[in-house]
Amino acid sequence: MLVVCTGTGTDVGKTWIGASVLHDLRSRGNTVAARKPVQSYDPHSDHPTDAEVLAGATGETPTSVCPPQRWLEAPMAPPMAAEALARPAFTIAELVSELRWPQPTPDLTWIETAGGVRSPMAADGDTVDLCHAVRPDKVILVADPGLGTINAVRLSVAALRPWPVIVVLNRYDDHNSLHNRNRSWLAERDTLDVATDPAELASRLQAAVRSARQRE
Repeated sequence: MLVVCTGTGTDVGKTWIGASVLHDLRSRGNTVAARKPVQSYDPHSDHPTDAEVLAGATGETPTSVCPPQRWLEAPMAPPMAAEALARPAFTIAELVSELRWPQPTPDLTWIETAGGVRSPMAADGDTVDLCHAVRPDKVILVADPGLGTINAVRLSVAALRPWPVIVVLNRYDDHNSLHNRNRSWLAERDTLDVATDPAELASRLQAAVRSARQRE
């Protein structure tokens, strides 16, 4: 099963959610792999890169998660970072062609995008264009649970049609009234599939993996 993980914006916690879910699925006996087709980052930061965090969760190497030529040492949208660093421009098709999965194919393969749904990933496209290229089984949309969530989620889900989307409200606090109301509105009024923590999401993906196995 192929999953694409994106967000309503930057710094909503895509990588933390991904690492948590992938680690959980591995602990349940599933085989997993993660790919970050391109990453841009601050080389002076003390924090690990997204590829390093995901590699720690899957047991892969960081350069298997993200090809070395796609590590861009400038904290901005990847095509802008490439331009700022005087690196060659690249396309969505090139990013997809560089995806290398372990063999046999793992039970769950996970692609993390850069930034939000409409943030540029390449010179010619964004996450929506990537989804058209890879045709995921599910899209995980990570969102903040607070103010502005409903608008951001609705706009993102509309852009991601027709793929089935699971909305993950990261940093969700069950004691926070606004968080509760946002979750209820999205789930009940907008009839979206909403999860509020990595374990819940892992359980749903585990069920989807089992279903996929039964269909084979």
